Amino acid sequence: MARCTAPSRGHRSAAAAANCPACSGRYSRYGSSGYSSYSTPYYSSSSTSGSGMTSSSKKPSWSKSGSSVSYTSAQIQSLTPIRKTVEARAVQQPELRDVFLCHAWGDRKDAAKKLHDLLEAAGVKVWFSEKDLGLGVPMMRAIDKGLANSRIGLVLVTPAMLERLPKESVADKELSTLLAGNQLIPIVHNTTYEALRNVSPMLASRTGLDTAEDSMEVVAEKIAELVDV
Repeated sequence: MARCTAPSRGHRSAAAAANCPACSGRYSRYGSSGYSSYSTPYYSSSSTSGSGMTSSSKKPSWSKSGSSVSYTSAQIQSLTPIRKTVEARAVQQPELRDVFLCHAWGDRKDAAKKLHDLLEAAGVKVWFSEKDLGLGVPMMRAIDKGLANSRIGLVLVTPAMLERLPKESVADKELSTLLAGNQLIPIVHNTTYEALRNVSPMLASRTGLDTAEDSMEVVAEKIAELVDV
């Protein structure tokens, strides 16, 4: 009987699976869709115990060895293009800050400040309107200026932000440009993606992070890993 060569070859790619005497038949029968992990080089499965994680917890390629932070497949799929933007802009414009944090005025002393402080404690260089922009500046202008001085942007989506978005007249074209450039990550806090979709379908089209799934502390850790180049 043919023996699987995974212990020595790893089966990290479709080619490895196809060359395995035990697995090649299954691979050719089902195709790459039958071996989703072969065609997804951005993460690997990790087995954990005692931390509430399951054996299917995922690690993206940019996660450092020994990191305890785990991601869902959807998060990795959404964040991978952002990571590529981070890497490219780090080479092109090394003087930029890591992220800018876009938030509603009502969150400036609460959720936004907490996230800002957690990010800075994790070593992330943050462009924050409370420090870097005058009061009363329209949100899209803040986004433009923040992105010009940062590699990527975070949009903290809260009930206050949902109330503000329609008043800011954020055009789908503007959001489409930013999202297509893989420069924005929505972070949903104390609300839902469904509520965001009702206000801004374009922004809700990009899956980001959600404090209903991860604590604010874990969200900050994931952002810190994402921008560490």
